[in-house]
Amino acid sequence: MVVKGEESDKILELFLKIGLDERTARNTIANNKVTANLTAVINEAALANGCDRAIGNFLYTVATKYPANALVHRPKLLEYVVSSKIKTPAQLEAAFSFLSNVASEEFKRNEFEEACGVVGELFGSIRKKHPWADPKMAKQLVDAKMYELLGERTAADDEKPSKKKEKKEKPAKVEKAVVDETPAQPSEEELNPFSIFPAPEDNIKVHTEVFFSNGSVLRCCNTRERLDNHLKVTGGRVFTRFPPEPNGYLHIGHAKAMFVDFGLAKERGGCCYLRYDDTNPEAEKKEYINHIEEIVQWMGWEPFKITYTSDYFPELYELAVELIRRGHAYVDHQTPEEIKEYREKKMNSPWRDRPIAESLKLFDDMKRGLIEEGKATLRMKQDMQSDNFNMYDLIAYRIKASMYLIDVQLMMSLFPSAIIFDILFLYFQFTPHPHAGDKWCIYPSYDYAHCIVDSLENITHSLCTLEFETRRASYYWLLHVLDLYQPYVWEYSRLNVTNTVMSKRKLNYIVTNKYVDGWDDPRLMTLAGLRRRGVTSTAINSFVRGIGITRSDCSMIRLDRLEYHIREELNKTAPRVLVVLHPLKVVITNLESGSVLDLDAKKWPDARTDDTSAFYKVGINKNDMFLDCFKFE
Repeated sequence: MVVKGEESDKILELFLKIGLDERTARNTIANNKVTANLTAVINEAALANGCDRAIGNFLYTVATKYPANALVHRPKLLEYVVSSKIKTPAQLEAAFSFLSNVASEEFKRNEFEEACGVVGELFGSIRKKHPWADPKMAKQLVDAKMYELLGERTAADDEKPSKKKEKKEKPAKVEKAVVDETPAQPSEEELNPFSIFPAPEDNIKVHTEVFFSNGSVLRCCNTRERLDNHLKVTGGRVFTRFPPEPNGYLHIGHAKAMFVDFGLAKERGGCCYLRYDDTNPEAEKKEYINHIEEIVQWMGWEPFKITYTSDYFPELYELAVELIRRGHAYVDHQTPEEIKEYREKKMNSPWRDRPIAESLKLFDDMKRGLIEEGKATLRMKQDMQSDNFNMYDLIAYRIKASMYLIDVQLMMSLFPSAIIFDILFLYFQFTPHPHAGDKWCIYPSYDYAHCIVDSLENITHSLCTLEFETRRASYYWLLHVLDLYQPYVWEYSRLNVTNTVMSKRKLNYIVTNKYVDGWDDPRLMTLAGLRRRGVTSTAINSFVRGIGITRSDCSMIRLDRLEYHIREELNKTAPRVLVVLHPLKVVITNLESGSVLDLDAKKWPDARTDDTSAFYKVGINKNDMFLDCFKFE
């Protein structure tokens, strides 16, 4: 919920007190997640009355970059920031790295200070040699020795040495200055963007901490036994998945997702599923399914296996039944409007505490088509008072069935010999699914199915864009309560390109209403449209790789950056030819008749001079020479 009015003004005033400029403060308030994090950080640091700008900038960095799996140690880090023991960005980054590895385990102050460079060189060496010594006593002894050697501290010791400008002799003129043009070495991440991801055998650490309104904390992680079973099935290989919903054509944003999912699996010698997230039968078509498979291959990726979420409908249903049995789900009868209202007020549903047996019976009725669409849903029993709105009893299953009324006259015409009462007949038809047919009238939601299918397919790295970061708590909560294997989840920034439409919903609107010539219109940034425009898949992949796999949200990539990679590709692959659009014939008077000059012309602008295949001959003779008439003077 966006903060407004007086509350917004109070938060703005708070952010300005810690030294943020007004523009940054207002942009921060527009982001609910960062606002909540920064407010919590300021309160934890006890700086609600303000601080200097340097510390304020560090607080902002902590609010936006602090590792989510180590929130329990955040107050300790803030102590170091407020006391200026951590006073450089490099120290803060080192702290994030250290705490990310420690997660919720015991915080060892000595190791933390050594990792962040908090302890000076002298005290650091003392602590290393005498780890059990009392730090205060050690400081007193060091101060006494320093006094013995240097005497009383004077005002002169506090003066900064003045920098005297020495007169330098003017060097003799040099014909040509020698400049060291050694190129900067690319970082490991630039050479291999997938180096940031952990190995499958390291998936034993705490993934995230789920804070409940009753004060309890759920620390989600795999047990050693569960991880060993997973590694036995996968052979220790990386397993990823590219899970598009078949409700439209893929756009250039999906090219980044493909690069991340397929690229990681390829770089680690693993496997990547192409999984259709087909849980919404009304929006999905066989046309989209066929397109996705074809465009993935055109982009140069080879799926390990093609699967559908609907392939797992039986398993998902049985797990939903088990979820009810364990007291973690219930059948609800609230309308969408009522659900929204209750969530805004953080109120429990009236049916939240109904008996388990009753929910099991009603869920079976839902499955058999005995309940009308919109009259019941299965909801997960999470935490309606949580600070994370994605823990507000999310919907796990909803009904998708069409209802028809058949009158008496129609029934009599169909069955003339039958005895028919003078009533209207009610008839239900299951909404057809492009892959599963009409076997099901209840469909799982994304929040319920996505994490379970990840686990069933033994996915090691579940990679998605940053808008799903707030769903991480629900993702791991569900796997935890069902005792299922938990993949490693990591979110990256989505691809936003200037002056383009990237939303499939908006693309579907302009295509359906014929504002453009289909999904492959060259003006669109769909992959089919780019291909029709003449853009190659290698240029798109090069563009995506150049952007990198970052977590910097709200970044906008300029369109000319894509065009740069297209030009680079064409300069290496598209042969050039010579043409005169407005020819004017000229005669070379000082060239002998019958003689021909053979000149070399490049097929590509960047052609190497030693590559004979990159050149072709252009013959010129006395009478066959043409110039463009507009260039003739």
